[in-house]
Amino acid sequence: MNHIISVLVENKSGVLAKISGLFSRRGFNIESLAVGTTDDEKISRVTLEVNAEKHSIEQIIKQLYKLINVIKIQELNPLNIVERELVLIKVSADSKTRPEILEIVSVFRANIVDVAKKTLMIEITGNSRKVKALEDLLRPFGILELVRTGKIACTRGSKN
Repeated sequence: MNHIISVLVENKSGVLAKISGLFSRRGFNIESLAVGTTDDEKISRVTLEVNAEKHSIEQIIKQLYKLINVIKIQELNPLNIVERELVLIKVSADSKTRPEILEIVSVFRANIVDVAKKTLMIEITGNSRKVKALEDLLRPFGILELVRTGKIACTRGSKN
């Protein structure tokens, strides 16, 4: 089962290496990872998505708390979050396929961010299901390159 973990850390060098090392030493693959500063430049938020059993996640959270630069850890409830990721997709597009691709992009409220003679680069922001659906529709045209950020997530409602 996939778990999304939000970790507030001191914004110092080496912190991400310590966190990712903790997961790799225990044999867990990080499915998604995003890191960025918060409204306080001294604090960063690390958002991780990991496929593991509930018991294993609880153990990892206990281990994370032992790291000196960790401030707060929260396992996010998928039913009570807003999640997004950003994806750039470079797709083959000739004069015949371009109108159909543009229509698909429009339906998904994605953006064309680069136009070349034989390609289009599309930017989409959304949850994993939305991104996957667009990817599936563009695949028959020929996806030449796909780059995605890690998933970011925030709990709904007021801050606790």
